[in-house]
Amino acid sequence: MAEATRDRVRAAIEELGFVRNESARRLRQGPDPAEPEGSARRARAFGVLVDDLTNPYATDVARGAELALNEAGYEALWLSNDHSPQKEERILELLAGQRATGVLAMPVALGAPAIDRLRASGMSVVLMDHTGPDVCSAQVDHVAGGDIAATHLIALGREHLAFVTGRPEPPPLLERRHGAARTLAKAGCDEPVVLTQDTLSLTEGQAAAQRLLDLPTVPAGVFCANDLLAIGLVNELVRLGVRVPADIAVIGYDDIELAAGAAVPLTTIRQPRRELGWEAAELALAETAEGPSHRHRQVVLTPELVIRASA
Repeated sequence: MAEATRDRVRAAIEELGFVRNESARRLRQGPDPAEPEGSARRARAFGVLVDDLTNPYATDVARGAELALNEAGYEALWLSNDHSPQKEERILELLAGQRATGVLAMPVALGAPAIDRLRASGMSVVLMDHTGPDVCSAQVDHVAGGDIAATHLIALGREHLAFVTGRPEPPPLLERRHGAARTLAKAGCDEPVVLTQDTLSLTEGQAAAQRLLDLPTVPAGVFCANDLLAIGLVNELVRLGVRVPADIAVIGYDDIELAAGAAVPLTTIRQPRRELGWEAAELALAETAEGPSHRHRQVVLTPELVIRASA
């Protein structure tokens, strides 16, 4: 392959958000058993489209989906929309053009018209951690997660709270914030101060720590929209000499592997991440096998509190 051609291929891979995956070499292993004999050959593979492959939460969900798909004899092609509707649209067009069996998606802007087009091309469609009309979905009860976090902080005597989130703030994050705010209101506490960072990352969690300390009244408790923000926040607070949890108690969300290894091990709300991906894959496989007789289902999983040292 010429070097110029190789460079174009690399650029295309980066643009479309592919993760190198040897299973992609075997995309066309044979016809889909759900298709009529004599029909065009369909790839025995599903796209697993997440919002950010640098986030351990998203990769854990994708891994759970891949395990279920592999067990059923299908391959999983991991892709990322990077929170871009335009990139999401290009990826979905690519999957339809390659005759993928289906797609499991954490969508940015995937609405009913696009879902109908994908189904018309012969693909099954399942949403992960989102819901939509006339489509299967697997999600976590994030309102309950926010309630659990706020209830724990209130029980610790921390009634003046902050919520640290990121931009964009998709429905799952909004639901966490609303669940916490609702619980605070029921307890007679003030609404949480909301700090919005540019991304849901460690570095933005560090930046939020200084913003937190610059507030006129420093909150005694902080609920972060994900563990990356919370770990960055905790590590920076400790560096600045703030005692966690004596001065400020911090709760994260997700329970990624890094949570237990923060400067102060992180109390967090555990999402059943791999189970979420597995359930989404099971729904997609059922839709593929059942065809027009398939009835859409919504699976809702429950998060749980994991208590460590930070709160």
